[in-house]
Amino acid sequence: MKFGIIGAGMIGHFHAKAITAMTGGSLHSVFDLRQEAAEKLAGEYGAKAYSDMAEFLADPELEIVTVGTPSGAHLEPSLAALNAGKHVICEKPLEITTDRIDMLIAAAETNGKTIAAVLNRRFHPGMDAFKKAADEGRFGTLTSASAYVKWYRDQAYYDSAAWRGTWALDGGGALMNQSIHTVDALLYLAGPVKAVQANAACLAHERIEVEDIVVAIVEFENGARGVIECSTCTWSKDGHPARVQLSGTDGSVFLADESFEIWDFRDEKPEDAGIKSTLMKGQEAGLGANDPSAINFYQHQRNFEEVVNAINEGREPSTSSAEARKPVALIQAIYESARNGGKRVEL
Repeated sequence: MKFGIIGAGMIGHFHAKAITAMTGGSLHSVFDLRQEAAEKLAGEYGAKAYSDMAEFLADPELEIVTVGTPSGAHLEPSLAALNAGKHVICEKPLEITTDRIDMLIAAAETNGKTIAAVLNRRFHPGMDAFKKAADEGRFGTLTSASAYVKWYRDQAYYDSAAWRGTWALDGGGALMNQSIHTVDALLYLAGPVKAVQANAACLAHERIEVEDIVVAIVEFENGARGVIECSTCTWSKDGHPARVQLSGTDGSVFLADESFEIWDFRDEKPEDAGIKSTLMKGQEAGLGANDPSAINFYQHQRNFEEVVNAINEGREPSTSSAEARKPVALIQAIYESARNGGKRVEL
């Protein structure tokens, strides 16, 4: 399947690497309003360069596009691509409100095309093992499910682009931008949320509209309780890993980025020994914790392959628009609670 990339910035380079490495896809073209940027990225991979969106989408060979524009600017290019008869894979968040996501879902249905999200932190062996354990009910009664993203971004990061730290184009701060993958992982593993109570603040940055720390108390539909804590003002030398922790009456698993700090079940299974010998936590730095460029592209590769396989098989991908809507709905509820003094908000 021939891919086109919308956006030739840092994320566009990740997409190009993943597309080049993947099975079932090849990089065909690159669009960016900055012709020089489009030509630079396209030139590295032998692709076509465009700075006119209409021309880019009119290419009959183009089948699927990836969108890597700022978070609050996903709607317009994604709609244009869907209406031009192209499939779309859009970076996180799919859009910054559920209303906008619903517009994309409707456009995909109207045009008979697939729109999927980049939820790349679902695609690694640790998450595969974690999800299997959750689906098999190995935790017994799930009692605790929490997510922690204690990262750091310096002031220069927010000053580097006018859209950073704005509600209009970032859609939020530490929660919506840096932590949505971990929030998605929590929902993926623990199931839907019933209600939240939250508090947010900007403690360590200037000239931004959004939070750099937020803490939410979460009640899940299955009865479990938990905490979501996200920040971009928690410095460490190497960076803290993003953590997802589930515990129940029969077991506990603590995931830190792509490996486990705890893998402990009352009833052990044969595969547990292999998990403990290959997927336990060492002393790795947190992926993307202090440096947003320090992220592996192989998860994007697996994500893209899953979407292509789903299209070819005539099914919804595991990172469908419906799945991508869930963390955004939860994040909206957390922001609503924080704006209203921690008032309980039901989803």
